[in-house]
Amino acid sequence: MGKNSGKTKGGRNLPATVIGIDIGGTGIKGGIVDLTAGAIVGDRFRVETPQPATPEAVAVVVADIVAELSVREGAPPAGLPIGVTFPAIIQHGVARSAANVDESWIDTDVDALFTKVLGRDVHVINDADAAGLAEVQYGAGKGVNGTVLVITLGTGIGSAFIFDGKLVPNAELGHLEIDGHDAETQASAVARERLGLSWDEYSVKLQRYFSHVEFLFSPELFIVGGGISKRSKDFLPNLSLRTPIIPAELRNHAGIVGAALQAALHFKSQPVEAK
Repeated sequence: MGKNSGKTKGGRNLPATVIGIDIGGTGIKGGIVDLTAGAIVGDRFRVETPQPATPEAVAVVVADIVAELSVREGAPPAGLPIGVTFPAIIQHGVARSAANVDESWIDTDVDALFTKVLGRDVHVINDADAAGLAEVQYGAGKGVNGTVLVITLGTGIGSAFIFDGKLVPNAELGHLEIDGHDAETQASAVARERLGLSWDEYSVKLQRYFSHVEFLFSPELFIVGGGISKRSKDFLPNLSLRTPIIPAELRNHAGIVGAALQAALHFKSQPVEAK
């Protein structure tokens, strides 16, 4: 394997670098991702999410971010696809929901929209799924066989279901009903703040949630992501589970890295040289 190519867990050759974009409700972030190391080359580039976050407005921002990253040292060749995360259920490139973005995204072919605006192939993936891909390829789940569940605690509860390194997309485990409530209304990071819970009180909510998910899926590993994972020592030691539960390693870069990996997995040609 040459220095300008990487390999997935399954041994597939990947291009050396790919641009990844992570779309959120408040900010859109992008970076050039080194797929050998699973790390961002140079600084990530962030732009505020336009309001309202309509498809047309967001596509313009994504194009601006790609243009900025494309002229940087180490940028991938122009012909390579772009990977983009999106906060929605993504089915064959089409958004089937909309979280923290305009409702006009629902039933929008996001792949087709971004591909048209950028003039190059774009592959869109749910934001939690992207984080999950990144963690099992490069982070806390690397080398773990069986079922790995990556749970992101933020505005809601995102989830990625991965079996033997392969993603089972759109596992919306934050919307499980627990004690008559949508789980994310009680156990997300924002719910902790809204309900005014101490870390001990929040741990009780998380225990109820993770115990239920553990019973349903019997995973080999839980990985907890989202910004709150920086405070994992305040709540993870309070949880009693059969399944090991550990914080994510890639933190705020997981979405960008996972988006780039998703795009690279769609790349059909031979590995190419970076600039």
